[in-house]
Amino acid sequence: MLTKYALVLLIILSFNFSQSQTKIEKAEESLKKQEQPVGFYKETNNYPSSNRNSNSYFGEVVAELFIGLFAYTAYGVLFESPFEFNSKNNNAILTKQVYFERNTGHYTYERNDNSAIGRTSISTKYIFANPKLKGNHLNVDMRIFNRFALDVNYLQLWENNTNFGHDALAIYTALGKYHRVRTKAFDGWWGVGASYVDGEVNSFGFTYGLGAEVFLGKPISIESSFNQTLVNQNTINKFNALINYYINQYKINGGYEYLKVGSQNFSMVSLGAGFSF
Repeated sequence: MLTKYALVLLIILSFNFSQSQTKIEKAEESLKKQEQPVGFYKETNNYPSSNRNSNSYFGEVVAELFIGLFAYTAYGVLFESPFEFNSKNNNAILTKQVYFERNTGHYTYERNDNSAIGRTSISTKYIFANPKLKGNHLNVDMRIFNRFALDVNYLQLWENNTNFGHDALAIYTALGKYHRVRTKAFDGWWGVGASYVDGEVNSFGFTYGLGAEVFLGKPISIESSFNQTLVNQNTINKFNALINYYINQYKINGGYEYLKVGSQNFSMVSLGAGFSF
């Protein structure tokens, strides 16, 4: 009888131990670097050398043609197409203040007192899923020469579980951004950079992202962005959707944020504020 009770107790303890992890701890575990077996691979080619020689020139010509076509198309999509050279959007000017003019967001077409060479925006967002799981974004966005920006973001997550303890995770991200679409009512960008995952993970990863903001009319805009970090054969995904309310050089916002950190998903409400100078 004693043996049966001991066996039941062991099963219960094993179950509790397997469950005694916070979501943040599980996320960190899934992001940690895994040791990969080292193998040896040797490529063999059994095609006759005569066939390879006869096809090499044709293959090189076709490859160069497709590479050139792809490069031309990619440049037009990512940076600027020939059809845009003489458009107003191509020469759009960064503004000092959003909605300084009623229907003008980040860009205007005429140089005036609201024109700027550069602008820095600082914002913070409080995010939460429940009283036990919350976090904060601190963001600095420095725009330079109308089209370019450096975006630095610090994300801190906290989880306080009465059963499993307290855990925290910090992610630092830096993105070089190119504002591809620049109009009075729409701003669209893409960017590449890197992230560092602190804590138990302690690893760097490549990051890319894209985002947009639509200006509906003073003082409201809708903003959304997505970025993904590739780290240790896993990913960190961030998606947010916001409604901004502008008051001179200040703004307040609220919305939704979705995080996927390794194997764990976090759906959170966000509330924030920021200012530009």
